[in-house]
Amino acid sequence: MLLYIHIPFCDSKCFYCAFNSYTDRFHLKSEYMKALKKQLKFDLNKYDIKHNSIETVFIGGGTPSTIKHYEYEEVFEIIKPYLVEGAEITTEANPNSASQVWLENMNKYGVNRVSFGVQSFNNDKLKFLGRAHNVNSAINAIQRANSIGFNGINCDIIYGVQGDSIQSIKSDLDMAFSLPITHLSAYSLTIEEGTKFFDRSSVKIDDEDLSYEIFDYIDKNCFKQYEISNFARDKKYESKHNYGYWEYKNYLGIGAGAVGCMNSRRYYPNKSIEEYISNPTNYEYEELSNDDIKTEKILLGFRCSNGVEKSIFTEDEMIKVNDLIEHDKLYLNNERVYNKNFLLSDELALYILS
Repeated sequence: MLLYIHIPFCDSKCFYCAFNSYTDRFHLKSEYMKALKKQLKFDLNKYDIKHNSIETVFIGGGTPSTIKHYEYEEVFEIIKPYLVEGAEITTEANPNSASQVWLENMNKYGVNRVSFGVQSFNNDKLKFLGRAHNVNSAINAIQRANSIGFNGINCDIIYGVQGDSIQSIKSDLDMAFSLPITHLSAYSLTIEEGTKFFDRSSVKIDDEDLSYEIFDYIDKNCFKQYEISNFARDKKYESKHNYGYWEYKNYLGIGAGAVGCMNSRRYYPNKSIEEYISNPTNYEYEELSNDDIKTEKILLGFRCSNGVEKSIFTEDEMIKVNDLIEHDKLYLNNERVYNKNFLLSDELALYILS
């Protein structure tokens, strides 16, 4: 099973960000971490989590590096008995706040993978996106993490932004490839309600050909795509935590705005930091039907190299699957159905299920 921990604090709110994060609640950090530990202990007990059963941990946000390293120490003491040996433990970090001391101590606590929200190595683009860091701080942060000895280092790059061209994206990617990263997440900009970019459709470039060119360029630089937005230098650097979601494993969701899913039942802690601090174990629940689970398994399986178990499809659905295999869109291997083009994943899944 998996563990997700949400940190909803940010130094600044990026113009495209729709995640549950706040720039004006820093005075609540200490109280928030107390509430988070209370919920963590509650969930471990409520779901009778066994020792040596948590395979991966992901600390996301928001910006986890806005929380002082010592605030995490007790969190890791709490979860230590529950971790499998060699568990993958990832934290997201902002280049501005991921100091040498912060990274060293997080590594000491057991974090072995760090994901930097770089987005671009162009200062003008960073400013346009509302990012708080600059190119030099991004480069320095990645180099610091490497010198400390993290097993995996991810770099986020965003594309499809107003002013982007294949040349400008290649420049971003070339800089990323010159650094000691082991993993790359390349995301197309999405415009979501509640963000500063909402109702500004001109800031996004819709160009499928651009995506294919980018993916091809990343592949030529020896980073292999294993999900629509994720690429790894080697199989061992692929995100085990991501695979856990795609394989529909149970996961605990700790923190304001986190999501957990245990035994086909999703649960949602309070999004409001103040309400969460007041009652961190007050959840909303969502029961997932067998059809819900099946649909999600197919959608997720086609988005990544995990594929979909053949037995999940009905006879009528298999007729469509075989049709897609004949047209070289899907392929079958060891009783699993795989997608050849992740960009078509939603269309293929919806065609089969319609």
